[in-house]
Amino acid sequence: MEPILEVKGIAKRFRIGHRTGGYLNLRESILSAFRFEKQQTEDFWALKDISFEVQAGESIGIIGSNGAGKSTLLKILSKITPPTKGKIISRGRIASLLEVGTGFHPELTGRENIFFNGSLLGMKRKEIETKFDEMVDFSGVEKFLDTPLKHYSSGMQLRLAFAVAAHLDIEILVIDEVLAVGDQEFQKKCLGKMEQVTSSGRTLLFVSHNLGLVKSICQKGITLSKGEVIFSGSSNQAVEFYSNLLTKQETEGPSVSYSYDKSIGIKGVTVNNLNETLHNSPINVGDKWSIKFTLEATSEFKHFIAAVGLISIDDVPIRTMFSTPQNLKAGTYSLEFVHDDVFLAFGMYKISIGLSSREQSLLYIPDCLAFEIVETSDKSVFLRSDPRSGFILNQANVITKIN
Repeated sequence: MEPILEVKGIAKRFRIGHRTGGYLNLRESILSAFRFEKQQTEDFWALKDISFEVQAGESIGIIGSNGAGKSTLLKILSKITPPTKGKIISRGRIASLLEVGTGFHPELTGRENIFFNGSLLGMKRKEIETKFDEMVDFSGVEKFLDTPLKHYSSGMQLRLAFAVAAHLDIEILVIDEVLAVGDQEFQKKCLGKMEQVTSSGRTLLFVSHNLGLVKSICQKGITLSKGEVIFSGSSNQAVEFYSNLLTKQETEGPSVSYSYDKSIGIKGVTVNNLNETLHNSPINVGDKWSIKFTLEATSEFKHFIAAVGLISIDDVPIRTMFSTPQNLKAGTYSLEFVHDDVFLAFGMYKISIGLSSREQSLLYIPDCLAFEIVETSDKSVFLRSDPRSGFILNQANVITKIN
């Protein structure tokens, strides 16, 4: 049986420009045009030799860090932008939901946009009419159906766009992280619809930073890094590979750091389970844990502060801890930020570290390392099975018998 989608050697090049000097005002911009100044350009390959096949009815999760090329790949698959090299063979119609408002016109009403967007997706008017009531009911915007789209909120536009893309008779549905715009109730409806799409034999390509969602919805997974496929397998394997890749930063150091003062630095950043004595013990839901690292200073710093940020894997800030301001002398120091007052729900998390003196930044590492909170059956009350539960879940004795 032939694959419904074949991606063969896809590569995408963007030409980015560099101009020396600072900001140009209008007068300088006009004059520079008459001076025939050459702008320096550089080739940037967002994708490099991407190849994979998708069978009919498969659900594929595409994961990777920001800038890995996920959105560029989906835009090529959706025929929004052409590849520089390679080709795509599609044996079915593709509907995509990549950005809020894509394929919609702000001056048209919601009703008119359903037919307009459906036509862009290659559907005939009769096909759209058959599903029209279903789409309107799912979107929940019936009251505003004859209002121009420019008066819709981003959430309302998303509801309408997803309703059209998911209900039309297409073979391949492509969805980016756009669902993050919707509220929790609508996200739940969307997830249910995506599961229904795959169970009905249609194909789903889904990009998300929510690794738990990828594992629960998708059968297979593709991990991208710097425009290349670095892993392809089951969704569980792809998520595990990506998680291990993030965790490797603990030993190899962060990929990006911003150093504003060469006389101070950090090394040996670790996340430690305070309930266990063994090094590198997994952190279970409900365990106490800490972030520890070594600080090396070759000069003195007044009013020195160290800060550690806790961030979800999809870049949602959760908590920041600061050290007490103090005058720091040259030397080597050990710092440990203990988290013993909150329980983290299971999943992947990231750590960022910042150092400052007299409110001036000395060092900032946005994604220093990643770690995982492991699910445990005896503490199932703490599991983040529903996004509405949040990241921090604490028990409390609140039930008191009155009589």
